[in-house]
Amino acid sequence: MRSALALLLILVTSPAQAADRLVTVETRPGVKVSYWWMERPDAKATLVLLPGGEGGIGMRDGTPHSQNFLVRTRDEFAGAGYNVAVVGKPSDHGDLDAAWRATPDHVADLAAVVDKVKAQGGGKPVWLVGTSLGTISAAAAAGGMDPSRIGGIVLTSSVTGTDRYTAFSVPMLDLSRIRVPVLLMHHKEDACNVCEPGEVHRIYEALTNAPVKKLLLVSGGDMFPTDKPCQALHHHGYVGMEKQAAAYITGWIANPQP
Repeated sequence: MRSALALLLILVTSPAQAADRLVTVETRPGVKVSYWWMERPDAKATLVLLPGGEGGIGMRDGTPHSQNFLVRTRDEFAGAGYNVAVVGKPSDHGDLDAAWRATPDHVADLAAVVDKVKAQGGGKPVWLVGTSLGTISAAAAAGGMDPSRIGGIVLTSSVTGTDRYTAFSVPMLDLSRIRVPVLLMHHKEDACNVCEPGEVHRIYEALTNAPVKKLLLVSGGDMFPTDKPCQALHHHGYVGMEKQAAAYITGWIANPQP
């Protein structure tokens, strides 16, 4: 009995994977941002995932339920040996529209999150990973922060153009300010009208000061997706190839090459 109690005590007090949980940090005076934190033992780096759409992560019953590509594949990233932070909306904004994602306030929010997760992750490199409208967030933050604060960025399904609903795009940023490695990943059959595969090269070419950059056009997934072209369960959101898409990202982060 005594030995059994001793074993139980060891199991309880030994280092273990902390439970995934919601963390809230003050990012600006009176403003807070929450993120879903997934800490993993011996993580290679920390990935800050920036969803598209309105910027929410769909918290319900204590966990994120959004169908956004990055939210629904968070376990793939964590399973590959990375700490993961899935970032939600700031307390002073109901929706994160395209134009607001390029503002200094949004960059300040993300910089505060980066600093917090770097401390939580034991100083491991922090990478920003954005998808769809989240690519504006990732690119704006990378250009607005000292490059020593992050390891690099990944832009998936980048916003390449505008329409009456999307008033800002990644090429409208000063991408020459980005001085960290950049992976651009885009589905060849992305049919979203403001995220055209044939226009991603404009972003690539404007990254004149990125030390390493790669444009990766992928294919695969569901042959006949049923969601709308700009929604998460279409080629825009790598539906049916989530594991492969996540593996492309984590593989490149582990070894950035042109």
